[in-house]
Amino acid sequence: MRVWPGSPSPLGATWDGSGVNVALFSEHAASVQLCLFDDADATMESLCIPLTERTNHIWHGYLPDVRPGQLYGYRVHGAWDPHNGHRFNPAKILLDPYARVIGRQVRWHPSLFAYQRGTDGDGPPDVSDSAPYAPLGAVLDPAFTWGDDRPPRTPWHETVIYEMHVKGFTALHPHIPSSQRGTYMGLASPHAVRYLKDLGVTAIELMPVHHHADEGHLIERGLTNYWGYNTLAFFAPDLKLAVSGTPLDAAREFKMMVRALHDAGLEVILDVVYNHTAEGDHLGPSLSLRGLDNASYYRLAPGRRSRYEDFTGTGNTLNMQTPQVLQLIMDSLRYWVLEMHVDGFRFDLAAALARELYAVDRLSAFFDVIAQDPVISQVKLIAEPWDVGEGGYQVGNFPPGWAEWNGRYRDTVRRFWRGDSGVLPEVATRLAGSSDLYGLSGRQPHASINFVTAHDGFTLADLVSYNHKHNDANGEDNRDGHDDNLSWNCGVEGPTDDPAILELRRRQRRNFLVTLLVSQGVPMLSGGDEVGRTQQGNNNAYCHDSELTWTAWDVPPEEQAFLAFVARLLRLRASQLVLRRRRFLNGGTQGDVFWVRPEGGEMTHEAWHDPARCAFGALLDGQAILETDRHGERVFGDTLFIAFNASPDPVPFTLPTAETIPFRTPPSGDHGWELVVDTSEPDRKAEPRAPGQIVEGVARSAAIYRLIAEPGNSVTT
Repeated sequence: MRVWPGSPSPLGATWDGSGVNVALFSEHAASVQLCLFDDADATMESLCIPLTERTNHIWHGYLPDVRPGQLYGYRVHGAWDPHNGHRFNPAKILLDPYARVIGRQVRWHPSLFAYQRGTDGDGPPDVSDSAPYAPLGAVLDPAFTWGDDRPPRTPWHETVIYEMHVKGFTALHPHIPSSQRGTYMGLASPHAVRYLKDLGVTAIELMPVHHHADEGHLIERGLTNYWGYNTLAFFAPDLKLAVSGTPLDAAREFKMMVRALHDAGLEVILDVVYNHTAEGDHLGPSLSLRGLDNASYYRLAPGRRSRYEDFTGTGNTLNMQTPQVLQLIMDSLRYWVLEMHVDGFRFDLAAALARELYAVDRLSAFFDVIAQDPVISQVKLIAEPWDVGEGGYQVGNFPPGWAEWNGRYRDTVRRFWRGDSGVLPEVATRLAGSSDLYGLSGRQPHASINFVTAHDGFTLADLVSYNHKHNDANGEDNRDGHDDNLSWNCGVEGPTDDPAILELRRRQRRNFLVTLLVSQGVPMLSGGDEVGRTQQGNNNAYCHDSELTWTAWDVPPEEQAFLAFVARLLRLRASQLVLRRRRFLNGGTQGDVFWVRPEGGEMTHEAWHDPARCAFGALLDGQAILETDRHGERVFGDTLFIAFNASPDPVPFTLPTAETIPFRTPPSGDHGWELVVDTSEPDRKAEPRAPGQIVEGVARSAAIYRLIAEPGNSVTT
C-alpha cells in the first residue's frame, strides 16, 4: 500500500475525500506501526505499516488508498520500563485516542494486559498478541446534512435541565418503535421529543455517550458499566447506543438525534469524563493511552512512577499538566461542538482536571485554555466540583464562565424537608441563589445548578422510601455507594400498601420539586423522577442495564397525576420572572425578597436561629424585580408568597399585608392572594384569599400564593 509523508495535523485518522491522513502523538516511542484490519472478526491485521515520518513527537503518514470504514489500530515500540513510567509493548494493538468511531469493541481476554498476569505489574511484559480482542477505530466520513440546524442558545436563567440516560429513557417507551428503543434514534423519535417539550424542560443532559469499556470484573459477574463513566474514546459516540451497531452509522445517528432535539428547541449537554480512562491502575489493561505513551498521558506517583496518582477512585488520573493531554481534551470538546453540534458539557469530577501538582487550582492551565477558546467558552460549561482526592470538594470555587452542581443546595434542601433544626438560614441562602458560593467571584445565580437527586444516589421516589442503601444486587455485599443519611421514609422502609404513607411520600416529592423550582439558579431534574422511577433502594445502580434502572412508562394513575403536577410547576416557573432572575435575591426593605414568619412580619434573628422552627415564608416582590425580556422590553414580575412547613405538625400562616411586610405593591381594596400550588392538595383549584387571612400550613407541605393585581385576574398554570 502506498504511504506518503502526510501531515502531523490534525491528529487522528482524517478522510479528506481522496485518502486518509493519520497522526499519532507519542513522545517516548521508538517506532510506530499503523495496523489495518479487514473486519471486526479479524484475528490479525491484514497490513502493518511503519510510520516513518515524525514531527514534534507526532508520527504521521498519508494513505491514498484507504477509505471510510477502514478498521485500524496501532502497535507502538519502545521501552518496557515500568519503574520509569514506560509500558510500551508492541504485542498489543492500541486504540487511536482520536478515533471518531469505534470499529470493534473490547473483547476481554488476558492478552489485553501488557504485563505478565499474576505479578505486581512491574515484571516482564506479556508477549501474547491482543489483535483478536483489542478495540479498533474506524475511519469516518463526517459528511452530514445538517440543514438549518442551529443551537437553541437558551439563556441560563431560562434553562431547566433534564438529566437522562439515552437507553434508560427510551428502552421501555411503548410509543417508540421497538427497533429504536435504547438508542439515539429512540431519543430522536417524535414521541420522546414531544414528552420532553410537554414536560417543560429546555435542555437534555445526557449521561456519558463517549464510547466506554465495561470493566472485566463486571462482565465476570454478569453486569455492565451501564452509566458509562469509564471512557475509552473521547471522540466516538457509544456504538452500543446505535440502532445499526455499525461504526459509521453511530456518528450519523447521534447527529440525527441532536438535529431532532434542536428542531424542538431543546439543548443537548453531554456528561463528559476527561479525568480518567478505562485503563484503570497499574494492573489494568493496555487498550490505548497506556501503551501509546504512559508517561505523557497519566499522572504518575512521585518517587514511584510504576504507579498512578488517583484522584478519581478509578485507578488513574489524566495528566492535565502536559500540553498533549490539554490538546486531546480541547480537540475533543471542539469536535463535539463543531461537528456534533452539542450545546454544552457537564464535567465529571471536574476538580481532578484543575489539579496543579496536588492542590485544586481554579487558575489551572485547563481553565485558562477554556476561557481563551473561542468555541468552548461560548457553550454551557458545568462542573461536578469535587473529586476523591484531598481538598477535592470545591463547590463555589470554579471561575467565572462555569456553572456547578451545587451539592450544598442538595444537602440543605434534604435536611430541611427531613425536619432538621438549625438549617433555616442556609435554606434561605440556597433559595436566593447561593450568593455566598458564587457572588464573590462575580458570578450570577445561574452558576448554581440546583438539584435534589441525580443519577448518583437515590431516585426521588427512593429518597422518601428508604433510609439505607440496598445495593446487594451489585455483588459487593452492599459495601459500595454511600449510605444516604439525608433521606426520609415516613418511618417505613421500602414498599408499602399503606395509603396514608404512600400519599405522604408523594407529598414530600412534591415538596422537593416545589422548592427546587422556586429557587434561584438552574434547576436540574433527574430523569424518571417525574413518574416515580425507583431502583428499589439501590443508590449506586451504575452496573445495571436492566429494568431496575430504565424508566417504566406504564405509569399508574397516581404517578400520572404527579407527572402533571411537575409539568404544572415548570409552566409556573416559565411564566414568573421572580422565579428565574438574572441576579441574586436580596432581603431588606430595599430588596426583592422578604423572609416571613408564619405568624406575620419579617423573620428576626431569634426566629432564624430558633431550633424548634421548621416553617417560614418567602415573599418575592414582583415590582422590585425589573427585567428586560428578549425583545428589549422592560417588564415587572408578579409577586409571589411561598409558605414552607417542614414540621410534622400543622402551622398557621398569616398572608402578608401592607402593615406586616413593607413590599412595594401591597394588596389593597379587593386585591388579595390567590392559591396557585398546594403540595398537600395538588388538585385544589386556584382560590382567592384576603390579605391577613390565616391559612393552614399542613404538616410537611408547601404552598404558593400569587398577588392578584385586580379582581378576577387569576394565574393560569
